[in-house]
Amino acid sequence: MVFKGSVLKITFRQKKLEKLCDNRRQLVRKYGERRARLIGRRLDDFRALANLAEIRTLPGHRCHELTGDRKGQLSVDLDHPYRLLFVPANEPIPRKDDGGLDWASITAIEIIGVEDTHG
Repeated sequence: MVFKGSVLKITFRQKKLEKLCDNRRQLVRKYGERRARLIGRRLDDFRALANLAEIRTLPGHRCHELTGDRKGQLSVDLDHPYRLLFVPANEPIPRKDDGGLDWASITAIEIIGVEDTHG
């Protein structure tokens, strides 16, 4: 699915993570075939978006803001219980009047990892 408009900018918190995500063989070695495929698919989906709000139109992603010690982070589903974690990378971070994230104004994200957020 391709959306009209500019493309969501994706950066990585660590150069090592970026290199891993850019190398399919290493990604499979670290995470296994299924999770590696899902990570690649999620990154491709992000690259097709104009802003973060559009992720909500894609089935199976279950993108949401995290709470507790992960406040400020967001995640999308991979294979249960693993999630692809990221943060908004706009400066400043777009907010609504109520203080919540303005998803439609987020045009850049930073990938921070792949984790089991429940473990």
